[in-house]
Amino acid sequence: QVQLVESGGGLVQAGGSLRLSCAASGRSDNRKTMGWFRQASGTEREFVAAISWTAGSFYYADSVKGRFTISRDNARNTVYLQMNSLKPEDTAVYYCAARNSVVLSTAKDNYNYWGQGTQVTVSS
Repeated sequence: QVQLVESGGGLVQAGGSLRLSCAASGRSDNRKTMGWFRQASGTEREFVAAISWTAGSFYYADSVKGRFTISRDNARNTVYLQMNSLKPEDTAVYYCAARNSVVLSTAKDNYNYWGQGTQVTVSS
């Protein structure tokens, strides 16, 4: 089993920054790839970014490329999402997810474990 706990959400003005954290525990071979997804009210959950625990390779959705940075701290078993130049359309509940494959994926159905989510609200 894998447990994921997100933190760092909040209310910020447009143009501001937030850093989300995802603390992971449980079997490491069940969380070879970590992802961030988000879900705005009334919409489908969408991919934001993913990173490999071991290789450090990463991938971003086009909508956040150049503004968001995903990183990991292996010693702390924590994945981060640094969000800069935030826009009102970034408002959503952000979820951390883990999958037991080294292949990065943008598909939510490919992730086996999910955190409870953290709300990010960007005001205009």
